[in-house]
Amino acid sequence: MTKQPLSYNANDIQVLEGLEAVRRRPGMYVGGTDIKALHHLIYEVVDNSIDEALAGSCDSISVIINADESVTVIDNGRGIPVDIHPERKVSALEVVMTTLHAGGKFGGTSYKVSGGLHGVGVSAVNALSEWCEVEVYRNGKIHFQRYEKGIPQAPVKVVGKVPKTQTGTTTTFKYDPTIFTGDVSYKFETLAQRFREMAFITRAVTISLADKRTDTEFTYYFEGGISSFVKYLNRNRDTLHDVFYVEKEIDDIGVEVAIQYTDAYSESVYAFANTINTIDGGTHLTGLRIALTRSINDYARKNSLLKDSDPNFSGDDTREGLTAIVSIKHPDPQFESQTKVKLMNAEVQTYVQQVTSDSFTEFLEQNSSVARKIIQKCLTSARARDAARKARDLVIRKSALESMTLPGKLADCSERDPQRTELYIVEGDSAGGSAKQGRDRHFQAILPLRGKILNTERARLDKILTNREVKALISALGTGIGDGFSLDGLRYGRVVIMTDADVDGAHIRTLLLTFFFRYMQPLIENGHLYIAQPPLYLISSGKEKEYVYTEAEREALIKKITANGGRYSLQRYKGLGEMNPEQLWETTMNPENRTLLSVNIEDAAEADHTFDMLMGSKVPPRRRFIQTHAKEVRNLDV
Repeated sequence: MTKQPLSYNANDIQVLEGLEAVRRRPGMYVGGTDIKALHHLIYEVVDNSIDEALAGSCDSISVIINADESVTVIDNGRGIPVDIHPERKVSALEVVMTTLHAGGKFGGTSYKVSGGLHGVGVSAVNALSEWCEVEVYRNGKIHFQRYEKGIPQAPVKVVGKVPKTQTGTTTTFKYDPTIFTGDVSYKFETLAQRFREMAFITRAVTISLADKRTDTEFTYYFEGGISSFVKYLNRNRDTLHDVFYVEKEIDDIGVEVAIQYTDAYSESVYAFANTINTIDGGTHLTGLRIALTRSINDYARKNSLLKDSDPNFSGDDTREGLTAIVSIKHPDPQFESQTKVKLMNAEVQTYVQQVTSDSFTEFLEQNSSVARKIIQKCLTSARARDAARKARDLVIRKSALESMTLPGKLADCSERDPQRTELYIVEGDSAGGSAKQGRDRHFQAILPLRGKILNTERARLDKILTNREVKALISALGTGIGDGFSLDGLRYGRVVIMTDADVDGAHIRTLLLTFFFRYMQPLIENGHLYIAQPPLYLISSGKEKEYVYTEAEREALIKKITANGGRYSLQRYKGLGEMNPEQLWETTMNPENRTLLSVNIEDAAEADHTFDMLMGSKVPPRRRFIQTHAKEVRNLDV
């Protein structure tokens, strides 16, 4: 049978009118249809309010998650224009809400700088919403329009009066559940972190977030801007000096930099462009890093703090213990994509580098004791990094000669395709024995760890690489570590942490998470790290046996059994070793039945703070955390 050729004529060319393109290809406009894209809807609307704040016309923004999962964003800016658009012959509000690439940010007269320069933001949100309603307060009147799936339900109309001094825009939208499918719901913590950052970056603007689902509300206001942000990030660390801050404008591009060194071993640097957190960095971050490394090397050479025989400090040496924020305001920012994760403007690198180099060099010269502390830290870092390189090379060379690069206690699988394999990191030999017997040897490998690995938050890499358990883990994964880390060598597509459901198990899990976060972060970012969920209880009633994984499940099952007049026995599993191999497979390792929690980094700044607070050297923040949350503890083993 011969195939009929597909036609390809003029009548086959499909034109997507209006906002239909957004609904058909949401990934192009908000990054997808998952929970991350769901939150991006809110960010797009709030970005418009932030743009009003950057224009000096707004100092209050409120975000409300309503009980029905609709979201309301209120600002006291100028209000979206409502007069008739000269070309479209409808209200400018309708044009803004229903037309891609329409807005007041392209001509350069309405906004000096803006985060939403693609012009698709609020119209894309409208297109991806089941319904959307906008109220504009302007010229003493309340103007209103409703949309359903991006389509206006009636022309813009006046529905009330307000004092002429009251201006602003209120937008309420409900995401379209036919587009954002599955278990999607706004996370208050994710939004709170985002708006805290925005309040730091947008000085003297009040941003409030209220969640009507849980009656939770936070309000953020920071007079100190990014200097306050750096202090906030370092609140659990010992700092080497007061925050260095510089602000300067070159060719209408505003540059702000805040820097503070601490006694930590990790780097905490965040970059913003027009208040948007560019999580993949870009030219502003590159400029900052080059400037810091050059300034410190120049000062060290000039003051004979580096010997002639010593090599220059590397970027890694000058960034150990660094906390820094770089924030730029650009009239025409070029981002890598609509989700604005990376800044691309080439000239920004030059300007940030110039501003930072000049001011930070002057800061070092005027504060010689601080400069010496920073350079001493860089020297220590350089020596430790050299020792770490030698230790890392030794680990690689040694493992290459032993057991085909694999540690002896690893029970490997027969499958060699990383896309199909799993590595279970198991606590202790008894659990390791059960896991080895219960696993599917074809695709599941087991690596038992003896005791607790080193707390990597309090140690440099050279010391970490002398730890036997860490070396076994690096060898098993095949990725290398630190500077030499590469996902290309990853031997297992899923890396699963499987520890006991008790205090020690939680501690070991936290130590492992700290290690992965600090030294193998791409493993997390690319979705390779998981946490196994073993059952908490086995409940038996007559001949029926059922495993339960949460306290809520336990209470519900017991209530059901007793309601029917039944009796039950309860077994609490404190350790994986208490389960025989068949039980461990059935409950925790069988892909048909198990539950795995995917580890991700929702927000690097908050994750950085949490690990620093829980695992760092300062005791008071950890004590405060324990005292605050002590009453929430369940199943604490004594």
